[in-house]
Amino acid sequence: MFMKLAIMQPYFMPYIGYFQMIAAVDTFVIYDNIEYTKKGWINRNRILKNGEPDTISLPLAKGSDFATVINRDLAATFHSKDKIKLYQKIKELYRKAPFFEETMPLMDAVFGCQHHNLFDFIHFSIAQVCQHLDISTRFIVSSTIDIDHHQKGQDKVLSICKAVGASTYINAIGGLDLYSAESFQKDNIQLLFIKTSFPSYPQFSHDFVPWLSIIDVLMFCGKQQTQSQLTAFTLIEPPLHTEEADA
Repeated sequence: MFMKLAIMQPYFMPYIGYFQMIAAVDTFVIYDNIEYTKKGWINRNRILKNGEPDTISLPLAKGSDFATVINRDLAATFHSKDKIKLYQKIKELYRKAPFFEETMPLMDAVFGCQHHNLFDFIHFSIAQVCQHLDISTRFIVSSTIDIDHHQKGQDKVLSICKAVGASTYINAIGGLDLYSAESFQKDNIQLLFIKTSFPSYPQFSHDFVPWLSIIDVLMFCGKQQTQSQLTAFTLIEPPLHTEEADA
């Protein structure tokens, strides 16, 4: 059976490339048992404010620096005030965007989520965006897969691929130097890398700012145009390193 797989960390309302990857595969594994990193983007993203990127974040309760994402919770004040403040900020910054009325029901659904756990909240928000964009890819939470979860890097990815029956693994282009095509070939798995094309679009009267949250794309492009952007990528197959090629 031919099945394309991608594996990624959870991110709060990530950029369109994340959803391009989801739409490009049959099954998407989302890590819940990966270590949370303070300086990463798991609970943060960027939206447009006065023509400049502005960071938004989900405030977290205090926790171990080594805890996994599933073991981190949102701040106790999140549902009582922080969430409302963030929702109102998005609403105010985009209220004059052309697809504001179309996109706000999605924002209502995302911010209506009552989960206190960080992973559960982000997982819910990603699922809501996929539903909005009619992306039907199957999701699997990583901890539910029967593998040795102490494995790292390529070994863990290969174990996941084999456990779920993937014939093709698609990774972000940033991992081009991290994986060996030969190792995947030995297990009869094709290795591909996805390179996002980021078409510009009008953002009020400002110069275009790329790599913002999917919120920005939806507010300015709407559902239909955003759906067309889901295929704006290139799949790259890395070369195999044979003895002749290395000589």
